[in-house]
Amino acid sequence: MPLLPNSRTEPDGSAVIRVLSYNIRSMRDDTQALARVIKACEPDLVLVQEAPRFFRWRKKLARLALASGLVVVTGGATTTGPAILSSLRASIERTEDILLPPTPGLHRRGFATAVVRFAGTRLGVLSCHLSLQNDERYDQAGLLLDRLAGMGVEHAIAGGDLNERPDGPAFRRLADTLTDCRAASPWGGEHTWTPADPYQRIDAIFATRGIEVLGCGVPAGHPGVTDADLRAATDHLPVLAALRVPAS
Repeated sequence: MPLLPNSRTEPDGSAVIRVLSYNIRSMRDDTQALARVIKACEPDLVLVQEAPRFFRWRKKLARLALASGLVVVTGGATTTGPAILSSLRASIERTEDILLPPTPGLHRRGFATAVVRFAGTRLGVLSCHLSLQNDERYDQAGLLLDRLAGMGVEHAIAGGDLNERPDGPAFRRLADTLTDCRAASPWGGEHTWTPADPYQRIDAIFATRGIEVLGCGVPAGHPGVTDADLRAATDHLPVLAALRVPAS
């Protein structure tokens, strides 16, 4: 498997960044394996789903960030699960945690959002975990697009656990407006669930049209990422993308 490009700043001010999307199942599994996987991927941004939400949730998320060589940007219990971590390479301009309209009887969902800078670039970032219910999930995909459009940035990324395959209506709604990074530049593995026997892609990273996708997929076989750690870390496989963001 070819290696993804390393993070760097180009002479024209554009930035090559690595973005990881990962459902961490509230850190109920092997957190050391989880941290090893994240750290080996060398991400600039991590879009987390199912971050800890209950007792001492901030400390748990901070410990994961520290063990992974990252810092907590925003999210967690305040978004009912989505969160954003970053490397120190990112400068944080602003953050906003969004709670989506509740549906009686269903888990309430939210978005973790931020605007960050890498050298000469400015980037909107959104982490999501969409509903298990079809109609609500489709509506949430629309709310995600609205939120990205309202962030006041030219370039943005969104990623997370969509609870839907690429042929589903919510996934297609996102892919009609944004670039599905895996489809644009396949790299690594495709299926994200379950780690023991991956058979479907329900986790994804999307980018606005001006961002160049250099590679995207499950980092199985990536240096430092072992199959044992992927199976032990959580009940999803992560998605890693290398992106070139134009200078702002």
